[in-house]
Amino acid sequence: MEKYVMGIDVGGTSVKLAALTTSGNILSQWSIPTRSEDNGSQIVPDIIASMDQFLAERDLAIDNFLGVGIGTPGAINRDAGTVTGAYNLNWKQEQFIRQAFIDHYGDLPVYIENDANVAALGEQWLGAGDKAPNMVLVTLGTGVGGGVIVNDQLVIGAGVAGEIGHMLANPDDGFQCTCGNQGCLETVASASGIVWTAEKRAKETTIDSELVTNIQSGKEVTTKDIFDAAQNEDIFAEEIVDETMSYLGHALGQIASVLNPEAIVIGGGVANAGEYLISKVKSHFLPHVYPSIRETTDIRLASLGNTAGVIGSASLVLKQQ
Repeated sequence: MEKYVMGIDVGGTSVKLAALTTSGNILSQWSIPTRSEDNGSQIVPDIIASMDQFLAERDLAIDNFLGVGIGTPGAINRDAGTVTGAYNLNWKQEQFIRQAFIDHYGDLPVYIENDANVAALGEQWLGAGDKAPNMVLVTLGTGVGGGVIVNDQLVIGAGVAGEIGHMLANPDDGFQCTCGNQGCLETVASASGIVWTAEKRAKETTIDSELVTNIQSGKEVTTKDIFDAAQNEDIFAEEIVDETMSYLGHALGQIASVLNPEAIVIGGGVANAGEYLISKVKSHFLPHVYPSIRETTDIRLASLGNTAGVIGSASLVLKQQ
């Protein structure tokens, strides 16, 4: 009897689920809304009900599965299988996720990990990481997230290692971060941070630029607008991209000097700028690392998109076999 693994990626808007073969082929993939009302009490029951429906439709039993891997925001207690502090899910109190699955399915192996970490595992296994034993994922979205893999193992430290977005990038003249510090990397290299930088610089510049005009007139500007304008040789936009990517390039240089991964993979919405973004990051990365790092650490785009989380979650199960 062929065995499968279930990967689950819990997000603030939707929960993504996928059943995979042990070689990584996706048997089925779907999503359900995240119902975060009532302190998020419906989220786990909804996931279990959706799994039940899938099993019934495919004429499968839970015994066909080696286990379930779950990626979620919040503070993870891996040993207990619980999560706390996932505020976009309204999980302010401890959630006994593993126990809920066991209560419903019996003695089912259930593994829980931080959502950024499972995305890193996904990219390492089937994505741009290309199975490199040492890899760092950096996600540039509303914030800056990350996951670090060394010798094929996630680096979790005392529990929260990999918070790349909270490396200090501009402490003297930076924006306030949600963590309480000033000038964290995510305040300048995230989608929000790039726009904040553009808005701040637009108040100071004398450059004749359509982008400046749009910002000064109060028009909403996105990171995509900034990168598009830069690629169309808007001088102001080019300066913003160069400044923000310099912070990212320097931070990645520090990471590479400490860890020397084979690959640093960049994902998230900002990475939709593609190879243009990679070229800008490399222009600030390569001059500031020593030669052996330049020769062994490659910076590349993530390739799995929104499936990285479910694939990486599923791999949690396989790593325990």
